[in-house]
Amino acid sequence: MDMNELMVKAAWLYHVEGLTQAQIAERMNLTRRRVNELLSAASATGLVRVTFTSPLAENVELEGALCEAFGLDDAAVVSTPEDQGLLHAVLGRAAAAFLDRIIEVRQPRSIGVGWGATLRQTVQHMTRRQMPHLEVCSMMGGLTRGAEINTFDIVRNFAELLGAKCHYFAAPIYADSEGSRNLIVAQPVFRELLEKAASVDLSVLSVGDATAKSLQVKYGLPAGADIRELAASGAVGDLLGRYIDEEGQPVRHPLNGQVISPDLEDYRKVETRIIASGGTHKRRVIAASLGGKLATALVTDADTARWLLSRGR
Repeated sequence: MDMNELMVKAAWLYHVEGLTQAQIAERMNLTRRRVNELLSAASATGLVRVTFTSPLAENVELEGALCEAFGLDDAAVVSTPEDQGLLHAVLGRAAAAFLDRIIEVRQPRSIGVGWGATLRQTVQHMTRRQMPHLEVCSMMGGLTRGAEINTFDIVRNFAELLGAKCHYFAAPIYADSEGSRNLIVAQPVFRELLEKAASVDLSVLSVGDATAKSLQVKYGLPAGADIRELAASGAVGDLLGRYIDEEGQPVRHPLNGQVISPDLEDYRKVETRIIASGGTHKRRVIAASLGGKLATALVTDADTARWLLSRGR
């Protein structure tokens, strides 16, 4: 047999008939090393092409494309559910698997946690561990109303699940004014919490849109704040309670002077910054976060991933 015939026969026996390399070597009177070389050559020359018929293969392709387009270290893409009411649960499971893998490999000493429906689902699907050396830190102040999401519960649940220490941020997301905010964060206990939040090994956050669907808009904004004014200032949504524009930069609005969370420059110092969000209404703020280099990893759905890639960098 010539080289091409050898490659074809070895590849056929391996990929179609399911023989092991040892069995192929015996069948063809070759060494296992030679069989391995033939299989590698068949793939490298294009003589054999392996295709995947599962729709999950497209998600893997989208993950690679997102990393290349936006300079991400990693991405996880899940199929978009037909029922949008299931999106938080689907994203939460994906974020849980993603975090489980990172925690297992990297063994972080500190994790910063945000809040939102997706993160509530995430903690429900993560693997229980005992990591007494680990610190779980709230990245921002909490809600003072609203039963759907309790920011303190999410941080506590993460810490309990991981057998870790817990650091609450016992302050509201927004102070009444910029002056009040400055007085609060000037106190040593809050200054230390902000510094701790900005120095975690990894953070996992969701982003909020600037529409009536946002739980931040529904429960988190202080009295008198108007989402229409925020939108008029160029805001497409928020990260850490800080409203950003299409470029991922903080908008000029008084609310950004009232928020009790690390500023975005300090937040960028966190080595691994995971954003877990998806859905039509969050596309613009996800794009802004990626454009502003506010994330190093993204967990999202396939429809959102395709939309992001259609816009480019």
